[in-house]
Formats: sequence, C-alpha cells, structure tokens
Amino acid sequence: MNFNFLSPVSDSVLAHNELLSEQVLGKKIKIHSTQNGIPDLDGVKLAIIGVKENRNDVNYMGEELNFDTIRTSLYSLFPGNWHTTIADLGDIPAGSTIEDTYYALRTLISVLIENKVVPIILGGSQDLTYANYRAYDTMSPMVNIVNVDSNFDLGDASIEMKNNSFLGKIILEQPYNLFNYSVVGYQTYFNSQEEIDLMDKLYFESYRLGEVTHSIKLVEPVMRDAHIVTMDLKSVRAAEVGAKQKFSPNGFNGKEVCAIARYAGISNKVSSFGIYEFKTTYELDATPMLISQMIWYFIEGFNCRVKDDDFSNTNNHQKYNVLIENDELIFYKSLKTGRWWIEIPFLPNVNNKLKKHTLLPCTHEDYLEASCGKMPERWYKAYKKNSF
Repeated sequence: MNFNFLSPVSDSVLAHNELLSEQVLGKKIKIHSTQNGIPDLDGVKLAIIGVKENRNDVNYMGEELNFDTIRTSLYSLFPGNWHTTIADLGDIPAGSTIEDTYYALRTLISVLIENKVVPIILGGSQDLTYANYRAYDTMSPMVNIVNVDSNFDLGDASIEMKNNSFLGKIILEQPYNLFNYSVVGYQTYFNSQEEIDLMDKLYFESYRLGEVTHSIKLVEPVMRDAHIVTMDLKSVRAAEVGAKQKFSPNGFNGKEVCAIARYAGISNKVSSFGIYEFKTTYELDATPMLISQMIWYFIEGFNCRVKDDDFSNTNNHQKYNVLIENDELIFYKSLKTGRWWIEIPFLPNVNNKLKKHTLLPCTHEDYLEASCGKMPERWYKAYKKNSF
C-alpha cells in the first residue's frame, strides 16, 4: 500500500544520530528518511509513528507538533538484548481536516496490524485513540481498550468530539466493537460523579491512582486483556516532566509509567500502543526523555512476550475449581509463567459478544480471595457484560 502521506524523520535528527555510538537504538532501527524513503516492513515487528494532530485538544491555540526531541532522546538510548526489528516510519502530518488525519492513521494502523506489526503512536491529542480504535473495525468484533489517564474521557457524545470526550463516540457509534474499557490511574476530582456512575453502570473498569501506585502489579492482568493501550501524559505528575507539560501535582512518577508501559509490552494481546498529549518542546528536557524511556520499556516488554495462554494441553497449566455460593469459578495457572486466568462461562440464551468460554486474566490474589468466598470484581463485570 502507498503511504506517501508519511513525512520522513527530519535531517537534523538523523544528523545527530550519526554522531552517536554504533550501539545506540538509533543505529539499530530502520528509519524513514528523505534519502532512503519509507523502509521495507519485511521482518519488522514494531513501528513508530508520529501523528501531528492536536486540533481537537480543548486547549488548542494553534501550536504545531514536532517530535524531533523525542526521537533524538529515543535514538540515543541503548537497546536491551532484543530480537525484534523496529522501524520509524516518520510522521503523519495534520490533514486538511481532522477527519483526513483520522483516516490516514486508521488506514496505516490497519495495514500494520494485518502485517503483524505493532504500531507505537506518538500524539498529538488523545482523540486519536478513536481513529486507532476504528482501525479494528474489519479485524475484530470485540476490542478492549486500556486508558492510562487521570480522566475517563467519556464526555458528551452529542457534541463534537474532543480529546477529553472520545470515549463517548466510541461507545455510541456503529459498529459497536468495544467490549471493555479500563482506566488506570484516574483521579476522582477530575471526574464528575455522573461519569463515575456511568463507568459502573457499563461494567467498565476503573482503578484509582492511589490504588495503582500502592500495587503496580494490579496493571498486569488488565494489560494482558487489552488490544489498544492509550497513555495520556496528563496522568504523570508535574514534577516528572518539563515546563510545558505540567498538569497536576499528583500523578504517576517516571518509574511507574515505565512499569505500566512494560506491562503493556509484555501482553500478547496488545497490538497498538499510543502516548498522547505531548506539548512540543525544542529543548531536550525531561518530557522527551520520559516518553523515550516509556517507549524503551514497551519494547523491552514486547521482547519478553511468552505464549502461555494455550490451555488445550493440560500439561501447560493447573486447573482450580472454587465454589462461591451457587457459582463454580474455574481458575487456570500457567506452569510456564505462573500467570493466572479465570473462566467466564458462555450464556447460551443470550445474544452476546462472547461465543465460547472466555479466559479472563486475573491475579493469584483473585484466586485466594475467591477461596475465601469473595467474588473477583473483574470476573463479575466481565460476566455482566457477557449477559447483555
């Protein structure tokens, strides 16, 4: 497919890259340049894409986006013991209309996913998640989104979509492909009680900032079930980022967002990953380096992926049956990785989206609590959604 709408990585970034050690990441990846054009995707497993679109930001003041500082920082990092081929496809410029940008991004992501390439998207305003989601229309009847954010981004679906209201459009617009939506790190004072109640009513998952920072491992099973991961930089506390990016004194620290990005990379299901709400800076300050390290940890996680969810062979797992009142909960533990799943039963008389027994990622703690008579909340919400 022709991707002439992609603009190459700037010559200044490439010139800086030439001065770096031969061992850095910038010397190990395929880069879209003016001189060499768009790289061949043969063998590529991860592709970096910048999207210069921020016109649907509620605070948009006409500023243009530039990702040079992010690339300069990222290229200067040393790769881990990785076995995957990475490409930087350059940028999607802002189209004549916002819909043009959405169309370009949706088309590119569709082609990449069909070719088993995971896009790493740099934005831009977070409404680009909507275009990312629409790329799955022809591929998956059931999509799970995890949003690392201080806000739910539900908004009012009856008015024009903005970066703080894209989820409303995802929920209400056909085709209805969204099965689950999880928010990691929300801060209550940034969300109305009506939105909090609606998340519960729709059986979506939400994890408060304090809950996640108290035990970052909570994020792993949530990410294990995600297809799309979208990270809003406003979820990071102001002390961790540069002057232009400061939003709230509370939020994740750098170590925590990198751990979350790594969990996203480890997940076998995650097939697109985006970091949004970057504000252009021409200084090599904390923000570009933090984003670079988040990308680095996502790639690190991707290289640690293990296929451990094949339960057709009983030698691969242990099965546990737990009785809670009138329900029998069935847990599986992978003998390869020690990760846990819980079975969601198929309801034969319901026109639902799940047409078979579905295994929901969970934690060892979920099993222990079930053994003590407490119903796992993730199981309950998934079961109720399955009943629609």
